[in-house]
Amino acid sequence: MFPAIRRREIGCGWDFMKALIFDFDYTLGDTTEGILDCLSCGLRELGFPPAGREEMRRTIGLSLPASLRELTGCGDEDMGREFSRVFMARADQVMVASAALYEGTAPLLLELKDRGIGTAIVTTKAAFRVRGILEKFGLSGLVDVIVGSDMVKKEKPDPEALELALTLLHIGPEEAIYIGDSAVDAQCARSAGVAFAGVTTGTTPAETLAEYPHILVARDLSELRERILL
Repeated sequence: MFPAIRRREIGCGWDFMKALIFDFDYTLGDTTEGILDCLSCGLRELGFPPAGREEMRRTIGLSLPASLRELTGCGDEDMGREFSRVFMARADQVMVASAALYEGTAPLLLELKDRGIGTAIVTTKAAFRVRGILEKFGLSGLVDVIVGSDMVKKEKPDPEALELALTLLHIGPEEAIYIGDSAVDAQCARSAGVAFAGVTTGTTPAETLAEYPHILVARDLSELRERILL
């Protein structure tokens, strides 16, 4: 389905790739303000004390029950489900409107489309939310597959979502790179047997990303493009 692309100077055993798969938050875009709004709403509605901005930022990319556990120490499953419900209801109001994309996102997706390279997004966001953000920026149709938390039973770092993306792309794990900004993304890639490339546009430093199996850790999508595609 997709032509193979020769990889340059990324130091691993695979010679060709057919698709690039991306995390969303802090990899392709920034929905920090919407997420913090929704987290604060969830904490308030469930009667927990407010959390600090940086404390909440560090949970971005985790599942919502995991975010609740990190922020409050509460691991109760019913509370996790209620927190998720409140978060999602608020997200319907604010998430797409507050979203921004990184400068390198649109050019990279356009180039991949022009070159016939497969693309996917694997995210803890709901798939329809990501589609709404792409539509907002006029990028609908540039991503072949979107797998969100609403499509799987287990969220990252479990490999289910990444494995589903591979299935929908009709490729094997050795034919893709998963690009993300967090240890959760790196763990997900490792579990799925997919090569991992890190970007430091999130809250995780390069040294932490480099602790996991990886083919490269780049400053941002522009540097990643230079090292993989050029």
